[in-house]
Amino acid sequence: MPTDRRTILVTSALPYANGSIHLGHMLEYIQTDIWVRYQKQSGNLCVYVCADDAHGTAIMLRAQTLGITPEELIADVKAEHEADFSGFHIGFDHYSSTHTDANRYYSELIYSRVRDAGGIAVRTISQLFDPEKELFLADRYVKGVCPKCGVDDQYGDNCEACGATYQASELKNPKSTLSGETPVLKDSQHLFFELGQHTDFLKEWTRSGRLQPEVANKLAEWIDGGLKSWDISRDAPYFGFEVPDHPGTYFYVWLDAPIGYMGAFKEWCDAHDFDFDSVWSPESDAEVYHFIGKDIVNFHCLFWPAMLHQANFRTPTGVNVHGFVTVDGRKMSKSRGTFIKARTYLDHLDPEYLRYYFATKLSARVEDIDLSLEDFVQKVNSDLVGKLVNIASRTAGFISKKFDGRLSSELANPDLVEAIRAKGPDIREAFENREFSKATREIMALADDVNAWIAEVAPWQLAKNEATLPDVQPICTTAINAFRLLVLYLKPVMPMLSDKVQTFLQVDRLDYESLNHTLLDHQIEAFTPLITRIEMKDVEAMIQPEVTEIKDTTQTSTPSGIEPIEAECTIDDFAKVDLRVATIVSAEAVEGADKLLKLILDLGGEQRQVFSGIKAAYRAEDLVGRQTVMIANLAPRKMKFGLSEGMVLAAGPGGSEIYLLEPDQGANAGQRIR
Repeated sequence: MPTDRRTILVTSALPYANGSIHLGHMLEYIQTDIWVRYQKQSGNLCVYVCADDAHGTAIMLRAQTLGITPEELIADVKAEHEADFSGFHIGFDHYSSTHTDANRYYSELIYSRVRDAGGIAVRTISQLFDPEKELFLADRYVKGVCPKCGVDDQYGDNCEACGATYQASELKNPKSTLSGETPVLKDSQHLFFELGQHTDFLKEWTRSGRLQPEVANKLAEWIDGGLKSWDISRDAPYFGFEVPDHPGTYFYVWLDAPIGYMGAFKEWCDAHDFDFDSVWSPESDAEVYHFIGKDIVNFHCLFWPAMLHQANFRTPTGVNVHGFVTVDGRKMSKSRGTFIKARTYLDHLDPEYLRYYFATKLSARVEDIDLSLEDFVQKVNSDLVGKLVNIASRTAGFISKKFDGRLSSELANPDLVEAIRAKGPDIREAFENREFSKATREIMALADDVNAWIAEVAPWQLAKNEATLPDVQPICTTAINAFRLLVLYLKPVMPMLSDKVQTFLQVDRLDYESLNHTLLDHQIEAFTPLITRIEMKDVEAMIQPEVTEIKDTTQTSTPSGIEPIEAECTIDDFAKVDLRVATIVSAEAVEGADKLLKLILDLGGEQRQVFSGIKAAYRAEDLVGRQTVMIANLAPRKMKFGLSEGMVLAAGPGGSEIYLLEPDQGANAGQRIR
C-alpha cells in the first residue's frame, strides 16, 4: 500500500435535474462514497464533487409543464437530490449544478481550444421540426411506424418490436409526441467535434490500464468500426449555454455535463484556496477518478478524454464502471412496486442497511447488482446484528455491570486481536481496488472467529462464580478491542455506525493511524443497541405504496337518478388540483377488466399511464391522438393491472354514456388549466 499522501479528485455521474433519485442511482453514489471514505480514512487528500445535470430540452419542457422557469425547476430538484444523498450519508465535499458561471467558463474554454486546434466542424443537417411547438425534435419526441417491420408507436431512433435502428426522418407517419402534429424536415447549422481525429490517441488511452478490461474491449469495437463526428450543438429554444461564436446555438447537454466536474471542483478550490491547475494540468501527478454506469461509457471514455486532450487538460486516471440494479432479479418496475425512490427507502429503513448490502455485492467488475429483498433482510440480520454487533452486545454489559465500565489492563487473547490486525493489509487492498464484497467477507469471517472464541470461553458462565469473575474482564476487553478493529475496517461502508461506536468506546477516531492502538484500562460507556433487526414486513411496507381504490364511474345511480352531492369543499381544496391538457398517445383494453382502458397520456415531455373506466363508451383505437384533461397531481394508485398515475376527467350517468372532457382546439399538451 502507498504510504505517501495522495491528492485525489473523485466524481460520480451527474444526476439529471428532471426527476427523483432511486435505488438504481444510489448504487453508484454509495460505491463512490465508500471508496472516498476509505481514502480519507487512510489519510489521503480526497475531494469528492458532483452536481445536478441541469440543461437540455427535457428540463425546458418540464418547466413549461409545471408553469415555472427552468431555473426554478433545477433549484427545486437540486434541493431534493441533496436531501436524498444526505439521507444516505453520501459525503460530497461540494455539490453543484451545471448551470453555473464556473461551468460556463470551462465549457467555453474547452470549446474554444478545441475549435482553434481544428477539432470543430460546421455542417448543415436536416432534422424533424414541430411546427406547432416551433422546436426541433430529438428522437425521443417523435413516434411513428417502424420503416423495417411496420409496427406503429415506435420512437425515432429504434424499434422496440424488431430492434431495428434508423433515423427519425425514416419513420412512416411520424408524429410529434409534444403536440401530436406531423413534423417537417428543416435545415440548420450544427457544430461537430471531429472525434475521428483522435483515433490513435484513444486506441492507446483506452488500453493504458485506466479502464476495466471489459470496458476497453467494448470501446475497441467502436474505435475499430470508425469513430464518427459528434454533434455538440442544439438549436434554440434550448435551456443551456449559448455557443459564444454561434448566436442561437447552444452546447448540447452532454458537452457541458462532464465539464461540470471541473466547474464543481473549481468552486471547491475557490472556497478552500486550492490550486485548480495542480489537478487539471497535463503535468499534474494528482489522480482523477470517475465512477459511472455502463450506459454512459462512450461519453466518458471516448468524447471526454479526446476533448480534454485536445484542449490541453489532463485526462482521468481511471473511469470505474458499474452495472445496473435489479430488484429480485427483474428491472425496477412501478407496477410491481419495486421502482423504489431513495426517499421511499429512507422513510422505512436505515440507509446503512443498503450501504452494507450493496458493499457485499460490489466488485471491480462491470456486473449488474441484484437487490434480492429476502437476501437483503437475511444478510443485514445475520452479518450486522448476528455477527458484528453481537460481539459487543454479548460482552459490554459485563464491563458496565461488573467492572464499572472500565476495560482491564490486559487482554485474555492478544493473539486474536493481532490476527485481526494482520488482516488489515488485505482488507485495505480490497477497498483500494473497489473489491468491496471481498473486504466485507474478510471482515465477517473475522467476526465469526471472534464469536466462536467468545462462545468457547463463555464469560456468562464465568461471571456466575466469584472465583472466576476476574477472568471475565480481560475476556470482554479482548472482545471489545476486536469489535473496535472490525468497525474500523467497516467504517467506509457504515460511517454512522462507526460514529456510534466511537461514542460508545469513548475514542477520538477510528482511522488506520489508530489501528495498532489497544484499549486497556480504558473507560467505555454503557452499551446501547447499535443496530436493530429488520423484518420482511418492513421491506414489504416500503414496496407496497398506499392504495386507494379508484371510484367506479359506471356504478348504478340512486333511485332518484341523481347521486347525492358530496360534502362541501373549500376553494383552497379545489386550488390543490392541478388540471392539465393531455394527449392520448395510446389506448388499449385491459385484459381481465370489463370497464377499464389503459391510456398513455403525454403531458408535453412526460408520459403517464392511467386506467380509466370508459371502455363501454369509447373504442380504444378512436381515442389515440385526442386530447383530454387529467388531474396531474393525483397520487399514483397501484391496481392489480398496474400503476395508475393520474385521472382523466369525464362526465355522464355511466355505462356507454360517459363523455371525456376535451379542451378547445389549439391547446398544448401539458398546458395547465386554471
